[in-house]
Formats: sequence, C-alpha cells, structure tokens
Amino acid sequence: MAKDGTSGLELFRKMRPSAVVLDLRLPDISGQEVCQQIREVALRLPIIVLSAKSEVEDKVLLLRLGADDYVTKPFSPRDLLARVRVALRRVDLGSAQPAEGNVFCFDDVIVNVPNAEVTRGGCPVLLTGTEFKILEFMTRNAQRVISREELLKKVFGHQNALSTRTVDNHILRLRQKLEKDSSDPVHFRTVHCVGYKFVP
Repeated sequence: MAKDGTSGLELFRKMRPSAVVLDLRLPDISGQEVCQQIREVALRLPIIVLSAKSEVEDKVLLLRLGADDYVTKPFSPRDLLARVRVALRRVDLGSAQPAEGNVFCFDDVIVNVPNAEVTRGGCPVLLTGTEFKILEFMTRNAQRVISREELLKKVFGHQNALSTRTVDNHILRLRQKLEKDSSDPVHFRTVHCVGYKFVP
C-alpha cells in the first residue's frame, strides 16, 4: 500500500507486483499519470482503477491509457477481488494468445482459428461466419479499444454501407453465446462513446 502516487510508483519499481489496484484520487500526481507511467514499463501488468461516480467520464481515458478495468465507488470487496482474479488469469493465459497465434483461450472458451471452431466448456458453439470474424479480430487485438467503424472496415470490408448498429447486434450475440452473463459482460466490454474492448 502507498499513501500517494509518488510513493506508489517507488514501491512498484521495487516490488514489481502481480497486479495494481489504483485509486484515481491521489494527493500528489494524478491516478491517470500513475497508470500511464506503469504501463510504459509493464505492458501486461493488470491495473484495476478505483473511481468515484463523479469520475465516470475518466473511464474512457483510463482504458486508453492502459487500465484493464475500473471499479466504481462504493464497491464490494468481493467484486474487486473477482476483477483482479480475472485480470491475473489473463496474464496466466499469456493474453489469450500462444506463440503460434492460432488458438485463443479465455475462461472455458477455446477459439481454434485454423479450424474455425469454438468450444465452451468442451461443447461446440455455433457462430455465423461474421461472428467468427469479429471474434478472431477482437481476440487478436485483446486489450485494445476498437471503434465500431474499425470493426466495420476490417470485418465487413467497408465502412459506409452498413450502420454501426450492425456491429452492436453482432457483439450482443457473441456475449449471449460466450459470456457467463451477457447482461454483465466480462470479456466483450463496451467503451462508452468509443466502441468495444476484448479482455481475455
């Protein structure tokens, strides 16, 4: 534990923790700056941000700076611990991407790209061709915020012929098929006013 951002960064450099829980409200340098400095030297270290309800507008910025997740105050310690565990599991799985880059894993889901196969808990999951393309693109770009326009261009091959609502509908179906709770997604997250982010 550290009382401010400066001492927190010093402890981080000395201890190299497995994960960081970062409060935005610090008495010296901002939580955003601490997040950015940590991410510059530790690309895969899980960073979980604590923010007050009045700081909701900072969430998009923090995700862009490299935070893995955020928890709004007041929060349940159990919820915070669960989010830290999910972030740590992502690191243990090697960001869901082994060296060959053709098989991706998250939770009990396995995505086999060469065979165009997806299983969940050992059972086959039926995806449409477009759903599979979106899934592959997002898993290959894990932790990156992806706009709806980019998904339209990279997956559908054009930007203007389809509405961005098309992307929303496909993401919804992926959540229903692959998330444990599609109403509270852990992996296919919405980044308000920007797009989506896949978190293994």
